[in-house]
Amino acid sequence: MEKIRRNERMSAMMKILADAPNRIFTLSYFCELFGAAKSTMSEDIDILRDVVKQFGLGELETVTGAAGGVRYRTVASKADAQAYIAELCQQLSGTSRVLPGGFLYSSDILSAPEAVRRMGEIIATEYYAAAPDFVLTMETKGIPVAMCTANALGVPLVIARRSSKVYEGSAVNINYVSGSTGHIETMSLSRRAVKEGQRTLIVDDFLKAGGTAKGMVELMHEFNIEVVGMAFVMETASPEKKRITDYKSLMVLDISDDDQPVATLKPADWLMA
Repeated sequence: MEKIRRNERMSAMMKILADAPNRIFTLSYFCELFGAAKSTMSEDIDILRDVVKQFGLGELETVTGAAGGVRYRTVASKADAQAYIAELCQQLSGTSRVLPGGFLYSSDILSAPEAVRRMGEIIATEYYAAAPDFVLTMETKGIPVAMCTANALGVPLVIARRSSKVYEGSAVNINYVSGSTGHIETMSLSRRAVKEGQRTLIVDDFLKAGGTAKGMVELMHEFNIEVVGMAFVMETASPEKKRITDYKSLMVLDISDDDQPVATLKPADWLMA
């Protein structure tokens, strides 16, 4: 095999790590891939770690132990997160996006790859320590952000549906009260999608009164799964008291009661602290 130069090794290694965030790669894997000694690979990793830190590109971490190795995390700095969410708030504020019922048109943002990637990385940064086994969301608008969060955490995405599908096999169905409409609705999840005793992070696009989010928590209780956190792209300022607690949102939405309603968005308090 032709000898691989250091710059070639490091470029390939960074590509592999960045394409699989939060996954642990052993030194042996890279040694076999590049035909290099462990001491050489350790030096390469030290150099990459300094570069990643210097340019604020995330975090390269060495994991010790029998199953140890190196992993890359797409850590979003608090300053970058604040600046990006503040920019989104400015973009979404005004009169043109206000919809009947106290909602805001945000589908273009939630389908923009760069936007959902960055929001997913901001959410994942807050929940790396919680170590969820999967991310749970409710169909359909929350799926892109939830998927990007799951990718950054290196875990699967599980989608709860409003009705069970034949191709998903047997399912658990629960009824819950929608916080926005007050109506009884149904939530369904395939029995094969999750395993008892796992841990989950709930991610969704919008939080108003919290009925749907509470339904997802109750659905997880049916599977004996621990909810380690809940995160939302946007929450409404009213009602102030939600049906859930211990959650984080990226933005807070307030819509005026004028003849021509105006939407005002601001970054969540925890993000600006």
